Amino acid sequence: MTTFHWQLNVYYEDTDAGGVVYYANYLKFLERARTEWLRSKGINQYQVSKDYGAIFAVRSVSIDYKKPAQLDDQLSVSVEVLEVRRASLSMEQNIVNNNDELIVNAAVNIVCLHDESFSPRPIPQTIYEAIK
Repeated sequence: MTTFHWQLNVYYEDTDAGGVVYYANYLKFLERARTEWLRSKGINQYQVSKDYGAIFAVRSVSIDYKKPAQLDDQLSVSVEVLEVRRASLSMEQNIVNNNDELIVNAAVNIVCLHDESFSPRPIPQTIYEAIK
C-alpha cells in the first residue's frame, strides 16, 4: 500500500506560550491527514454517513512524541494503512518537519460503526475496495 502525505504549517493557535505545538494538537493533525487521505480516494465522510449509515471512529491511538514542532514549522503528516479488516483498519502515521526529522509516530486503529447505534458494522464494500 502507498503512503499518503499531507502538508501543514504550524500556526500560533497550535502552540503553547513557548511557541511549541501543544501535545493534543498533534492528534488533530493526524485526524486531518486521515480525512484528506480519504478525500484523495474520493471518500467524503459525511456522504458515507448519509448513503450507508456508517461512520469511522478512532478505537485506539498509541503516540510517541519524538521532538517538538514549533511555530511556523512546515510539517508533513503521513498515513500508511497496514491492515484492512471487514470492520476496522490499522495504520501508522508519522509527522516530520521540513528537515525530515521525525516529530511524532502513531499507531492508529479505526473502526466502522453504525451512525445511530455506534455498534460495529462492516465497512461498506465500495469504501472497503477503495481503501484496501
